[in-house]
Amino acid sequence: MMEENKSTLTKEKGIDETVYEKIHEIKTSSNRPYYAKMKDIGKMFVRDKIKYLVDEDSFEVEDGLFARCRDVDFLPGDAVVTLVAKINGQPVAIIANDLTIKAGTWGKKTIEKIIRMQELAEKRKIPLIYMIDSAGSRLNEQFETFTDRRHAGKIFYNTARMSGVIPQIALVFGPSPAGSAYLPALCDFVVMVNKNASVYLGSPRMAEMATGEKVSMEEMGGARMHNTVSGLGDMLVENENEALDAAKKYLSYLPQNWLETPAIIEAKLPIEGKKIEELVPENQRIPMDMYPVIERIIDKDSFFEFKKLYAKEMITGFCRIGGSSIGIVANQSKVKGGVIFPESAEKAAHFISLCDAYNIPLLFLVDLPGFMVGSKVEKEAIIRRGARMLSTVANATVPRIALIVRKAYGAGYVVMSGASMQPDACIALPQAQPAIMGPEAAVNAMYYNKIQSIEDSAERQQFIQEQRDKYNDDINVWSPASELYIDDVVPGDRLRKDLIQRFDLYSQNRDILEGIAHKKTVVRRG
Repeated sequence: MMEENKSTLTKEKGIDETVYEKIHEIKTSSNRPYYAKMKDIGKMFVRDKIKYLVDEDSFEVEDGLFARCRDVDFLPGDAVVTLVAKINGQPVAIIANDLTIKAGTWGKKTIEKIIRMQELAEKRKIPLIYMIDSAGSRLNEQFETFTDRRHAGKIFYNTARMSGVIPQIALVFGPSPAGSAYLPALCDFVVMVNKNASVYLGSPRMAEMATGEKVSMEEMGGARMHNTVSGLGDMLVENENEALDAAKKYLSYLPQNWLETPAIIEAKLPIEGKKIEELVPENQRIPMDMYPVIERIIDKDSFFEFKKLYAKEMITGFCRIGGSSIGIVANQSKVKGGVIFPESAEKAAHFISLCDAYNIPLLFLVDLPGFMVGSKVEKEAIIRRGARMLSTVANATVPRIALIVRKAYGAGYVVMSGASMQPDACIALPQAQPAIMGPEAAVNAMYYNKIQSIEDSAERQQFIQEQRDKYNDDINVWSPASELYIDDVVPGDRLRKDLIQRFDLYSQNRDILEGIAHKKTVVRRG
């Protein structure tokens, strides 16, 4: 009798209308008791986030909408939304946890939906955005989600295999615990919402049980910690709208996949301000802020910084120069003298591999005394992590230009794509000083015994200063320029024009002329 009533009801409403009713039930937020609590802490409903992110007139192709629609429990879409829509006019795949359903946990159809969307993104060679807000896997469904070939581990397998093939972005809106913590770690670009996002292998409660350690959620795996200490986060934002805006802007610098090149847009003049000549002190001992120099080179308002809060002695970020997408790797002598530490080497290697994977040319702005020394950094693997940066630079196939801004000493000069690393060009400002070491260290090394033998302090200081002045004369820019060790000395007021022309030249038919069309770079975080 009940089946007859259902059939009659369907006929009265029309078969199409029953579909629309089911869609409304699945897509609406009004039937989610947890939604009110989400709003109180500034969180958006999953479909509202997607609507905010995608183009206003975008199409949507959504698969798995009706997953588990016949379950006794209310599990619309099995707590995940998987669809393709347009962002900046280009198709992008989206996988978004629905926190209102069982805390966004992964069930048996959640995992299948995620895997299918990953496979679609890889086949169609389109970017993939993960909106992460999940309490992890459902323990009551573990035997249907954990051990087989198309269970949860396949998600990480796919993410790793797609590294450097298509851009993968992780927007961490809430928790990403235990094994699922590796999902953002495998992505190219990770944005975390301050105070809401958390990524950890073991919760504070689990850590206390296992080790006796008492620690807060923020200390264990909070967004700020990961952006300032661990380096897992690439951008810290204050709310979900900022995270979505960041994803959209990030994609504007990248191509759809590794086989394409970034779009060239209309160029803008740099912001007005002091000339580069005024911004770059000749005195190498005066700390210099590299940001104003960057602003005088790039198109106005185009700098998109990458890992801003981590290893601040190294600046990395995307920009536009003459309308073209360019990656910048720059030393910041205002922070720790611009010295390379283990963290800054790792930060640079990650960014360089990212640019190389997606055909974004690289500009190195060099102003550093070299690598940090001492037992502390040796224990922190400065050699191994520095070698990662060296290897990443050496194997990069995109156009590379090294600009020696001021000092460029020792292995720091090499790892910042100096001439020995075979860049397309190694050029210099007139203030440049490439050398094995600076005058203070060099004079001390060469004349240590002589200095110690001079008893009169004034005479000793005079001798030291004379030798430093002589050494400075030997390492000024004209010596390497004269020997053709650097390719050009560029006045500051001509620099931007030269860079535009050089990048245009070095980018032409590069894959054909240099036989690199089939090389793929895996994006490495560490």
